[in-house]
Amino acid sequence: MSDFLLYFNIGLKHVLDSAAYDHVLFLMALVVPYAFKDWKKVLILVTIFTLGHTLALLLSVYEVVQIKAQFVEFLIPITILITAAYHLITAGKPIKKERISFEAIVTVFFGIIHGLGFSNYFKTILPGNATDKLLPLMEFALGIEGAQLIVVLVVLVASYLTQSFFKFSKRDWALVLSAFIIGVVLPMLIENEIWNH
Repeated sequence: MSDFLLYFNIGLKHVLDSAAYDHVLFLMALVVPYAFKDWKKVLILVTIFTLGHTLALLLSVYEVVQIKAQFVEFLIPITILITAAYHLITAGKPIKKERISFEAIVTVFFGIIHGLGFSNYFKTILPGNATDKLLPLMEFALGIEGAQLIVVLVVLVASYLTQSFFKFSKRDWALVLSAFIIGVVLPMLIENEIWNH
């Protein structure tokens, strides 16, 4: 049980780490257009992101995929920027039923990118041979999922409060939050080490 808690907590802290807020920014960008009534869609998207994240870790831990950390660290803010810009452009437009499939494909791909960003560190903390790595990986994935649900809940509560008490329209909320996320992520891109090479 202590091993489960160890890797579960690593997953939780990976998402909720205030020094590495890119994961939280992506989740904020992802759920911008949704409200509590859309909880099933939100849960699906968050779980798809976790699956992509876990797949990337599996591929990396078992050395199927090897990508330079520097390149991945550049791609992560791009995923956030694309997601926020998409919701900035589509703010106030009704969510179409077919949009979930498009968003699901993009979300799993972005989950893979985010997972690759953590894979080098994760490989250093994993014990033993290939079969010993599978269970800790799943425990870590559960921690990721739990933390993501916490972040999503906070964003949905903020959305509800902003729209109910401060009389923001759904469109205004999406515009303001998307613009805020873009404002935070642009310096991450501009200051990225990739430009120094």
